[in-house]
Amino acid sequence: GLLKELLKSDHFVSILMNNSKTEEETENPDFLEGKNPLPLVLKKLLLTRDEMLQAASSHCMAAVLIHSTTRYAPAFIHADVPEFLFECLLCKNEILIWSVYCCLLLLTEERLFFSKCHTVYGIESLVRSLQGVLLLNNVELHKQGLLLFTEILKRQPVEIKLFTNRGVCIEAIDVLMETVNCPVLDVVVEAVKAVAAFLRKDHLSSPPVPYEELQKLLETVLKRCADLSPSQSTKRHASHLANRNLGRVPQRQNQFLLNTLESFRNACRLAMEFQGDFMAQVNAFTTPNSETKDTLSNFSEFLLRICDSLCIPMVMSYLERAVSPSVTEVFISTLNILFAVVPSMQNKFSKKLASSSFIRLTLELKARFCSVHSNPVLNHTCSSFLCSLCLNLYSATEKRRTSQEGKFGEREKMSELLQKGLPRLNYTIAESLLLLSETPEPFFLDQSLCSHQHCFILLLYFAYTFGDRFVPDAELFLAVRNFFLSAQDRGDCPPPHILRAALYLLAVCQDKGKVLDMRSLSTIRRILNNLPDLSLVYVHCPLLLKFFLRYPELMGRFGHQVLQLWFSWEDYKQTEAEKVDFGTSNQLNSADPLLPILKSNSSILLILLDLVCSSSVEVAWKVLMTLRTFLERNEDVLVCDLLRSQFLQILQQLLVESSSATLQGD
Repeated sequence: GLLKELLKSDHFVSILMNNSKTEEETENPDFLEGKNPLPLVLKKLLLTRDEMLQAASSHCMAAVLIHSTTRYAPAFIHADVPEFLFECLLCKNEILIWSVYCCLLLLTEERLFFSKCHTVYGIESLVRSLQGVLLLNNVELHKQGLLLFTEILKRQPVEIKLFTNRGVCIEAIDVLMETVNCPVLDVVVEAVKAVAAFLRKDHLSSPPVPYEELQKLLETVLKRCADLSPSQSTKRHASHLANRNLGRVPQRQNQFLLNTLESFRNACRLAMEFQGDFMAQVNAFTTPNSETKDTLSNFSEFLLRICDSLCIPMVMSYLERAVSPSVTEVFISTLNILFAVVPSMQNKFSKKLASSSFIRLTLELKARFCSVHSNPVLNHTCSSFLCSLCLNLYSATEKRRTSQEGKFGEREKMSELLQKGLPRLNYTIAESLLLLSETPEPFFLDQSLCSHQHCFILLLYFAYTFGDRFVPDAELFLAVRNFFLSAQDRGDCPPPHILRAALYLLAVCQDKGKVLDMRSLSTIRRILNNLPDLSLVYVHCPLLLKFFLRYPELMGRFGHQVLQLWFSWEDYKQTEAEKVDFGTSNQLNSADPLLPILKSNSSILLILLDLVCSSSVEVAWKVLMTLRTFLERNEDVLVCDLLRSQFLQILQQLLVESSSATLQGD
């Protein structure tokens, strides 16, 4: 007791620990052991079987270390004191366990504690201690033990493997699962922090990797977090961020959600890192010839499933009540990592995110938290996510175009544009719409305005393609029209992928917008005339077809090409997933979308008849099927007479061509 009181004095501790030694002497373990009698004395007390003396010894160590871990910890570590502290954890004395936890926690601040491998030898004792402590009704002891476990997991050097025994690793997972299910929130918060620190490749890379146990652990953590989230009686849209108040959500629950998301993000990183590890992929040393679910592939698919079913709904529920930059940063970065976790599913996952308003949500987060160079980490995360999402959506929707038109490098150009432009696109949606109408001053060298416009149009294109129409159609129609006019005013011809997006947006908003005036139509026509091939900006969508055939100024110049493309792409056999790529109905693979247009504008029939003569056999057959369906449903005598005379001419022409070909063959 006297020694403990004296150790409260910094001067006394300094004298007792012989702190007047030089730096070279500090690095000499023989000097430390010979000239520092106190660590040796306290070590001898630990070697006794008297728990009271052991507790007193650890109290005295903590009293010394609390003055300066850097100055005094090496002496205790070189004396191998940590080894005996870990052994003391196997007792059931709460006072002794608490004091040892405190002492070891202070020692974790010294790198020598880890480089001497004390944690490697002591981790089993710590895990067994936590198992025993959980049986005790002592919340503070639970928290302190978990805090020590977390610090060891976080600070353990990557090059020194902590879990050399797979059995201890499994026991650690069991302990974490049990603490996560604890009824006391403070204990659960510490447990989830430990889970986040535990999910590191170097902690789990000893084959076979316990994937099934990790799945159970993550599911437990996410379900616990979902259970503790306050329920909302009124559900509002996740992206309406304007009036949310962070203070409504208790700070403890906010921290718990953050730790949960960090755990899940670390698990996703773990899966991605294991993709480059052959031993982790095949999970070697499992039972031969056994059908096991304990594989990286199953674990990765589990991460994607549980993100969709549990993680995303939980965060969206939180966003209805409050928005924290730290929570959203971890959440968005997790989604970005998931794109690479199951590469075969990234397109499907991207489509689901786009259709669930994630483009809008991310734009609003950037506008709210990242303007005026604030929150650079969140800004980078959101920008990187939007870039990956758009490129995945491009790959999903443009697969056929790339193979047919061979537009090498378009994806790379889009990637470069998004990477440069998105970090600076931190405006509200209303501000971004206004930017579409702006024209830079003459000789203005800064291309940021053009970059902002192009990035925003691409984001709108992918959002609208998957049904997230977050701008009123009339406003968007006007803004995109103004974009074409401003591009013409500055003598700029946007690249094909931007023109394609802008034309699509005009087409899908046309019914809610005003009829385009002559100036706008002339501008669009002039820009399209500069293209080497209209297929570069073509989107296989009934609304785009209707847009081109609606205006005589466009139909006269591009009607033949658009209809040719329409029937060419109609021959393409689409999967069910691709049918919904542009938010259209099952009519996409039939003649139905064209029939109402034909009925309202019979002059299109002449173009179709020309296609019968000038197109390939497949396209001509498609056109004839459309005409047959149209005639079956149409009773207009004048139209029938027109078609009858034209068909006779076509037949005569085909007969002449056929006869000529036969004679040449003979």
